[in-house]
Amino acid sequence: MIVFHGGGGNAENVQRMTGFTATADSENFIVVYPNGTGPLKEKLFTWNGGTCCGYAVENDVDDVGFVRTLIVDLTGVANVDPQRIYATGMSNGAIMAHRLACELSDVIAAIGPVAATQNIETCQPERPVPVIHFHGDGDRHAPYAGGIGEESLAGVDFVSVEETIAFWVSHNSCDTAPQEEQTGSIIHTVYTDCNQGADVELYTVVGGLHPWPGGKPGWLGGDEPTQEISANDLMWAFGALLNE
Repeated sequence: MIVFHGGGGNAENVQRMTGFTATADSENFIVVYPNGTGPLKEKLFTWNGGTCCGYAVENDVDDVGFVRTLIVDLTGVANVDPQRIYATGMSNGAIMAHRLACELSDVIAAIGPVAATQNIETCQPERPVPVIHFHGDGDRHAPYAGGIGEESLAGVDFVSVEETIAFWVSHNSCDTAPQEEQTGSIIHTVYTDCNQGADVELYTVVGGLHPWPGGKPGWLGGDEPTQEISANDLMWAFGALLNE
């Protein structure tokens, strides 16, 4: 599992926020937390997700090439299953996960973006890509309905969650009539009967803002995440189902 930090964050920050190391230890899989690029040596890093964000976009950083090389390097030093390489990320990191699904689908088995949408002009995956997406409908950084968030630091006009999910439902040739249920403040929407079993799932946190479900606030005073679900556990279960 490759976990991408948010814009202005770093590997240490997203490791603490998500708690993915504990999940990996419990479920016996490898998790890695790469750093993006930025003007400083240890913080304020970003990823080039297409239209967002910051230094990485402004300098046209080849983050897709970086991830491909990273995976090759990891395969050389660890017991990596090439059929089970997943990508997730928070905010700008979620945007990066979407871009990898678009441009690195020969390597990335599935993605689990949290709190940001697909923001790349051209997305042409080589195959259907399973997607499990998490988003608060009150997000003020990457608005659920799209547009520029009132608390956005990037000032990016984001694609809506609806448009993002519709793209993957169409690309994966899923049944367009979803199964949907609500428990507490969580709405779970599932699109099945997809080509090659590449289902698309959406967890909407009603009233949710811009944190990692089941994790910790991203910064001091940051949005409190729901504890009704664990994004980590749901992502790993989603990935496990793909291999049954």
